[in-house]
Amino acid sequence: MFDKDTIYIVGDAQSSSNNPITQQFSAFFIGLVVDTSNDKIVDAACSSTVQLTSDFARSIFVGHSIMASEEIGEEIRFRYFGSSQKTLIAAFKDAQKKYKQAVSTRNKATVTK
Repeated sequence: MFDKDTIYIVGDAQSSSNNPITQQFSAFFIGLVVDTSNDKIVDAACSSTVQLTSDFARSIFVGHSIMASEEIGEEIRFRYFGSSQKTLIAAFKDAQKKYKQAVSTRNKATVTK
């Protein structure tokens, strides 16, 4: 289903205690499939109590570079008015950090082969 150049990254963040996502999942997380050949996000999903939330979040992430934190953050602030707006941004930043670590680890492994 996904190309061999893709990797799967999960970013998580703590949402407010009164958020239904926190009550159902204990935390908020996003899953991103990223093409390492160009840093593009090719698929995305997030923890949500309503499928539409995950679908909408997907529309924000897919097609963008995972490295475009300012651009994606602005799009979230401009388009996503769910109660977990700040949490979505924090989860994305966590995923971005994990992506950088994963790519660095993969590059080191390739060099030592």
